[in-house]
Amino acid sequence: MPKSKRSKVVHMTQVNKKTRENKERLFENIRECIPQYQYCFVFGVDNMRNTYLKDVRQELSDSRLFFGKTKLMARALGHGPEDSYADNIFQLTPYLRGTVGLLFTNRTPEQLLPYLETLAGEKVDFARAGATAPRSFVVPYGTVYSTGGEVPAEHDVPLGHTLEPELRRLGVPVRMVKGRVELEQGPEGGNEDGGYVVCREGDVLDSRQTRLLKLFGICMSEFSIKVLAYWSAATTKVTPVDPEAMDGVEEQSGDE
Repeated sequence: MPKSKRSKVVHMTQVNKKTRENKERLFENIRECIPQYQYCFVFGVDNMRNTYLKDVRQELSDSRLFFGKTKLMARALGHGPEDSYADNIFQLTPYLRGTVGLLFTNRTPEQLLPYLETLAGEKVDFARAGATAPRSFVVPYGTVYSTGGEVPAEHDVPLGHTLEPELRRLGVPVRMVKGRVELEQGPEGGNEDGGYVVCREGDVLDSRQTRLLKLFGICMSEFSIKVLAYWSAATTKVTPVDPEAMDGVEEQSGDE
């Protein structure tokens, strides 16, 4: 029977899965760094963004930074005194859960920690679905402005009329009045919030809320790095720094 001449879909992209060789390379790289550097830091990342992490890598070009499977990183350090790759470095393994990484460096904690603290508040981005809202955001009744009331009206501009259909699609009760987008009050009048509540502090944001926040240019995700603990080759001791940063962090799933 002749082969079918129907059009076939040919995928031009190819994704390389992380093979056993890649994992073992990470394992070996971590172990090679242990005797080469004076300190090993375990750090957690809030609101992970690859572009911001790339900036950190460039700033810390004299150090080595690893992100990978936490179980694999823990295996490289050791789970107890009997398989610890260096004296007491296994005591870092309880901190290896969630979105964390390892940083090997010769910079002292007094040099490194102030730099990482400066990142908080400097690098912000639009929130993604699943993030927790750090504050509430309410669009006031009346003419809708481009920032949704974040700045005084005299310093803002009315929202473009082309966005009115999308706002309605996202559930915001707006309509066009004399060429301007107006937020309407309900039949029983306005609510005590004084407008349409996009989110409240503590809400776990969904995709509709994050889209609305982005439409109004509201950045709620703050990229930050928090050091949980570090190991010193000179003292062979592990020093906790901010263990509370692990509160509420979920375990990563997956095989080693």
